[in-house]
Amino acid sequence: MNDPASSSPAARPPDPEPAADLGDSGQAAASAPATTPFAQLGGEPGVRRLVDRFYDLMELEPAYAGIRRLHPSTLDGSRDKLHWFLCGWLGGPNHYIDRFGHPRLRARHLPYAIGLAERDQWMACMMSAMQEEGVEPALAERLTEAFFGTADWMRNR
Repeated sequence: MNDPASSSPAARPPDPEPAADLGDSGQAAASAPATTPFAQLGGEPGVRRLVDRFYDLMELEPAYAGIRRLHPSTLDGSRDKLHWFLCGWLGGPNHYIDRFGHPRLRARHLPYAIGLAERDQWMACMMSAMQEEGVEPALAERLTEAFFGTADWMRNR
């Protein structure tokens, strides 16, 4: 897809590759060093709990209705895809890439109208999920910064 904003390197952040600025990538789950966010979250079970809480909140809280409307009627596929993506992005196994290839996040999100309100709802929902799941505050701060950069890059209106 030709996206005018993506043609200027200065106009866009780096591609959100797995473990972007968060730790080592490409490590198997069993050998992921304790310093990766993936390991700090508790590996695949911890990432799954975070993703499930994120989507539970999206379904339950009226404050997130705007982003809920952008998703399919059932969130099972969305839960799996975010879990697979975050595992690799956080320094664990690259489940998403193994299944679908490069994430191409911006291209995959272009069909959906994403503005400031949607970005902010996504961020608030993820921050609430991290808090409710007891993510260590320093890690939550690092993740919030990284999530914001990616969420902001998804804006297309």
